[in-house]
Amino acid sequence: MITSIETSLIDWSRAQFALTAIYHWLFVPLTLGLGVIQAIMETIYYKTGKEFWKTTAQFWMKIFGINFAIGVATGLILEFEFGTNWSNYSWFVGDIFGAPLAIEGILAFFMEATFIAVMFFGWNKVSKGFHLASTWLTVGGATISAIWILVANAWMQYPAGMEFNPATGRSEMVDFFAVALSPVAINKFFHTVLSAWIVGAVVVIGISSWYLLKKRHAEFAVASIKIAAVFGLVASLLTAWTGDGSAYEVAQKQPMKLAAMEGLYDGGSGVGLVGIGVLSPSKVSYDDGANPFLFKIELPKLLSFFAQRDLNAYVPGMANIIKGGYTLPDGSIAISAKEKIEKGKLAIQAFGAYRKEFDKPEGQRDLALMEAAEATMKANFKYFGYGYIKNPADLIPPVAPTFYSFRVMVILGGFFILLFVVAVWYSFKDKFEKAGWLQWICLWSIPLVYLCSQAGWAVAEMGRQPWAIQDTLPVGAAVSKLSTSSVQITFFIFLILFTVLLIAELGIMIKTIKQGPAAKAE
Repeated sequence: MITSIETSLIDWSRAQFALTAIYHWLFVPLTLGLGVIQAIMETIYYKTGKEFWKTTAQFWMKIFGINFAIGVATGLILEFEFGTNWSNYSWFVGDIFGAPLAIEGILAFFMEATFIAVMFFGWNKVSKGFHLASTWLTVGGATISAIWILVANAWMQYPAGMEFNPATGRSEMVDFFAVALSPVAINKFFHTVLSAWIVGAVVVIGISSWYLLKKRHAEFAVASIKIAAVFGLVASLLTAWTGDGSAYEVAQKQPMKLAAMEGLYDGGSGVGLVGIGVLSPSKVSYDDGANPFLFKIELPKLLSFFAQRDLNAYVPGMANIIKGGYTLPDGSIAISAKEKIEKGKLAIQAFGAYRKEFDKPEGQRDLALMEAAEATMKANFKYFGYGYIKNPADLIPPVAPTFYSFRVMVILGGFFILLFVVAVWYSFKDKFEKAGWLQWICLWSIPLVYLCSQAGWAVAEMGRQPWAIQDTLPVGAAVSKLSTSSVQITFFIFLILFTVLLIAELGIMIKTIKQGPAAKAE
């Protein structure tokens, strides 16, 4: 039976997982984005036979390789943490969650491992065509790896294709395609991968701008900027489109997350979208009556449109979701959080009664009691996770981090669209080399694109709290039963280890960049 664990252990376990995920996501987007850009450059080399493009592709391939190696190390630790820090979670849904991760390991990881050696060391050992195929297959392997990891994450946001088996006490997959092809999974894959392409494009443009500022490798820099700017512009426009799809899916599947993203406590019909706003620190509870904003600039009715494709549609706020009583899109009336908690407790109690009989020798079981308990549990299982929630207010995620992270992501996303438009124009008009102001903007856009990328994940993950699996398993019931001190110790060990790895990676990358595209790989 899953039980809630002390708050300090939960907080430290979440902090450790967040730390690992943040560091890991520093490396993944550059791998996905830069991989495609270098493959495009090698394709041009294959088509034209010009050594210039071979040298260009090889340089960006070195940056890719440095980043790829550290990303693998942090990714492995992240997956192991599901077993160490979140064993209740792994036991409860491991049959489902483990499937996409297993596919990722068997298919994508081995695909990358097979062809990456040819990509790096096969330039003069295999034909140009085979080497190009190896490069694209390595990039494809990294993208396939992202697919299955994002499928697993999307399932946590929207647990489709599962059924709880009281005999085993575990959730089991009943429809693989419902898990792999859920609308949340499809949208999350495209939005995340396309946003990673933006990271790769900005890094290429930024490093190339540094060369122009230093009056070095001008031909290489301008050629790289042209490819990265066009690539980034396409990626940024598609990311904006999939971002709209993400907002719609969140509204349908995770209305509390949407309300937190907008700082919306009291909803209504024809709700506006907050463009810019500052939350009020005096707002401490969903029902305290305080104004949630110090000030805000709102775009009329846009939130209703993005959430329901109707300018006058009803959008619930956090207080509405807690209190219930409003009409859902399917015509039913939303029940309150207290009712959900009671139904969840009923489901947990029924499961306990079922297991008590099931654990008896077969001939001593009260089959009628088991059948009644199973029926009660199934009737209320939709609210199973709510049975672990003690206070309805705990269902509200951290509002300020979610609200501000969303605006950082959207504002910077708009900035990058504009940056790519300007970069495309200046590079193809042969004016980029003389535009020092633009080169500086592109260079300083590198930390901004990482901030934007991290903010996107902050919205996705903080916005769904307190759930490890939406509506099914809160983090308090998902964590391993460990001593808080052991998690604290490993937190600081990982902090030191990851920081050292990051410093080492940055040092190697800076050295490689200073050497320039003509330098031989070490």
